[in-house]
Amino acid sequence: METVYEEHAKVFKAFCDEKRLRILELLCSGEKCACVLLQQIDLGQSGLSYHMKILVESGIVENRQEGKWTHYKISEKGSTYAIALLKELTTPNTVIGKNNCCK
Repeated sequence: METVYEEHAKVFKAFCDEKRLRILELLCSGEKCACVLLQQIDLGQSGLSYHMKILVESGIVENRQEGKWTHYKISEKGSTYAIALLKELTTPNTVIGKNNCCK
């Protein structure tokens, strides 16, 4: 069973590679076929498949099959989740009355 930390790590793994960031940038303008992504990024078929697997598993990208080609787009639900996760993990928790253990 996957822990919540493993789920969170998948989201951040999606953002920690320059090729995946380039793919996300291309997908910002709308759905793209894998053939289009291959033309615009310096990757072979297996390299693109590897990066797309990570992006899809993170939930940030959705895919659909059309014939032999796969089409990809940014997931609204996944990107909303990623934004909320980053905000949650980087917002200081200032609970009144909670003492710091080191004084």
